[in-house]
Order: sequence, then structure tokens, then C-alpha cells
Amino acid sequence: MAARPTWQGHLRLSLVTCPVTLYTATSRTNDVSFHMINPKTNNRIRMITTDPDTGPIDRGDLVKGYEYEKGKYVLLDPDEIKAVRIESNRVLDIERFVDQADIDRMYWDEPYFLTPDGKLAAEPFAVIREAMTKAGKIALSRLTMHGRERLMALEPRDEGILAYTLRTKGEVRDVDKAFDAIPGAKPDKGMLDIAGKIIDQLSGPFDPEEFKDRYEDALKELIQAKLKGHKVVSSPEPEDTPTKDLMEALRESLKRSAGGGERRAPSRAKTATTRRAPAAKKKAAPKKKAS
Repeated sequence: MAARPTWQGHLRLSLVTCPVTLYTATSRTNDVSFHMINPKTNNRIRMITTDPDTGPIDRGDLVKGYEYEKGKYVLLDPDEIKAVRIESNRVLDIERFVDQADIDRMYWDEPYFLTPDGKLAAEPFAVIREAMTKAGKIALSRLTMHGRERLMALEPRDEGILAYTLRTKGEVRDVDKAFDAIPGAKPDKGMLDIAGKIIDQLSGPFDPEEFKDRYEDALKELIQAKLKGHKVVSSPEPEDTPTKDLMEALRESLKRSAGGGERRAPSRAKTATTRRAPAAKKKAAPKKKAS
């Protein structure tokens, strides 16, 4: 794999151990990224590391500190932090097997690819992977990376293993507390029947190719429009459905979904720009070159 490894170490199931490599399974290379610019000069702003007493300081001279009291810190240099070694620094030790349904969706986090590291690792890796496949279980392990120990869920996939970081209990907020302020409501049976029919008509297989980042596409269109000198306009906010119009809105939705035949892919977001009408071009000011 051409990607740079996120972590390299060993996978262990009881007394069976093999070297493995972990790669990130997602990419953000196509994301639109912005820089902070001074609009008066068009210069990109540089963030300077500054000590409030002595002024600018080189990042290489800094160390990490833990605030144990207000304004008081325990200082730790890089070598001291590296000296903190636990087994999960280098070993993915499988501790337990669970059913996938036992792990609440709120705990699943980032996906990674786990592969054998070298030809000699292929056979023991395959033994662990195939045993997991046959058992139909998810393996739980721990891994230290990015300055913390993470719980990992290992799932066999094709010739490799998918490894997901799992959020801890402390990272997941209480669902009951989040939803306790929602007022109780008993929907009308007729409305539920219509909503159920709409769901049936919009049901279909999941195809990730159908779902693009429409917001990012709109940002790219905005950037191109600005470069061409087009005027930017805001998209209108959607209107919420009043309770008294809910049944009528459901009936109209059912008609529209039925009239569409096969389920349609999500429509693209409206462009955030307007094109000048031909007659207006004569009055328009000359286009400015992008700076």
C-alpha cells in the first residue's frame, strides 16, 4: 500500500503473534481548505508562537506542560513522554470477542486498514483473520497512538482486517439527558400510515456513489464564481411545516415520491451564484482579475 503507515507493531491472539501495519482508511485530500488572509493586503496571515513576557519563540524550544493548579505546570520534554511505554504501544493484543450488535453505533469512530507486515507475517495473520471470520465475531484490542490509548474493534474484511477506534464511555454523552426535554407526542395513525408508505417508496440499497458532499461542491462553485466576477446570493432558508398543515404535507409528499418512479439520487445543492442576464452585461462593470 502506497499510503504512509499510521502505526506499525504486532497483532497477537493468545500465543500467536505477527507483525502488522495500520493505515488510515479515509482521505481528506479533496477537501476545500482555507487560509486566513488580510483583505487589505491579500497577504496570508502567519501565526507566531509568542511568550507573553519575552515575545516570539521557536516551536522547537517548547515542551509540553500539564496544569495541576491555576498557572502552575509540570513540564515534560519529548524524551520523558517517549519513556512512557505500555504494551499497547507496540502490540494489538486481542482481549475479547463480541457480537457486532453489542457495540452501540455511538461508540464507532475512525476506520483503519490492518495488514500483515511482510511475507512471513501472512500465514499467522490469515489464521487470526479466518478464525474471526468463522466465529462471526468482532475482536477488541487496545492501541496507543496520537498520544493516547484507544480501544480498537477488529473486523475481518476480504484479505485484511478493518480496525475501528472506539470511543470511550466518557466520550459519549448520555442519550437520555440529551432527549429528556423532547415533549411527548402521539402521532396520528393516518399520518404514520402515509409516512410509512413514503419510507417504502424511498427505500433502496446504499450506494455511496450517489452521495456527494454537496456543500463542498457549492463552495467550489462559489470560489469559481468569485474568480469570474459573478455576484454571490444567499440561498433561502427552508420553511418549517406548521402542525395544522402536516397531514396535507404528508399527502403531497406521498404523491411526489410515487410520481418519481424509481428512487432518485439526492439533488445537487443550488449554486450560490447567479449569472448575469445578457441585457445586464452591458451595464455591468468590467470584471476584476482575481488577486
